[in-house]
Amino acid sequence: MTTSDMSLTPHPAGYDDELRLAMEDLLLGRWLSTKALLANTHSWALRTSRSQVLAAAAAKGDAIAAWYAEEPGDVNALMMRARDLTHRVLVAHRSTTDRHSLWPRISAARAACEEAARFWPADPVPWVCLLALAQLDVDHRHWHSVDNWANPPETMLPRGPWPLLWHVNRRDAPNREAYHRMLQCLQARGHGAVDFTRWVTSQAPTESVLLTLPLYAFVEDYRLRTAGGQVASTLGYWTNDQVRYYVELARDGWFAYVDDMSTCSLLDLNYLAYTLTSCGLPGAAEVFTAIGPFATPAPWQSVSESRWWEDDFLQARNYAMKHERHRG
Repeated sequence: MTTSDMSLTPHPAGYDDELRLAMEDLLLGRWLSTKALLANTHSWALRTSRSQVLAAAAAKGDAIAAWYAEEPGDVNALMMRARDLTHRVLVAHRSTTDRHSLWPRISAARAACEEAARFWPADPVPWVCLLALAQLDVDHRHWHSVDNWANPPETMLPRGPWPLLWHVNRRDAPNREAYHRMLQCLQARGHGAVDFTRWVTSQAPTESVLLTLPLYAFVEDYRLRTAGGQVASTLGYWTNDQVRYYVELARDGWFAYVDDMSTCSLLDLNYLAYTLTSCGLPGAAEVFTAIGPFATPAPWQSVSESRWWEDDFLQARNYAMKHERHRG
């Protein structure tokens, strides 16, 4: 079966079968496979990515609370409790207009992060969670934490949760999710996001996954312009030389150097595939091949003009594969 004929099986675990099993158990209220998975996860990067996906499944039940009650001193239970509470409050934030009602839940999540950090000081994940919570601290008149409004390392950059980012970097540099959480914070505040991603890429070496960060900023910028009816500002958006430069940088500076595609973030691959096809740049077919059947709703869903984002993905994939064959 060729890639263009492959049906879609969207799943956040992607190629990670062990993660998929742990997620299924969490949905059934069982936490032992999550405990075993984390005990056998031996890199900070994988611990960060796996725990983020696990938290989304855990938030649909009470398995993590049961684990923490059973083993309150287990460092992985503490970390997953921080993940679970952080994910829940972020989801609640998206569905309420009463921000003040969230403050007790934000405080509880922050306390869980701080507790997890005390029990295992080397772990970057509790600090990543604190960075995630920073996107809820958007009003400079009513700070939740002074760390969320620190001065930037360069004058062109906005104030933000820089101390939290440095805490993560000291433990795991560069931590992919930490930079995405920083970006989300700046996007929530409505300024500085694109400048931040440009600054990050100027610091990032060849092969760094952080070279994909501007793609997220551009897609969100495009989405906001489209949603706001700014039709004139979206015309030619993806043919802009500066946008194309950063898309090519992600393709040639990161993707071209990846040896094992199964270790890549599915979101990074989907964002690269979307932006390459939107810009009309070559190389999308290879990215779609790396994605395989594991399409992710983002970014397709957020910018889709149709009801079914899967249709947009398949149309883009078929177009890329067809043109790749013609070039070959």
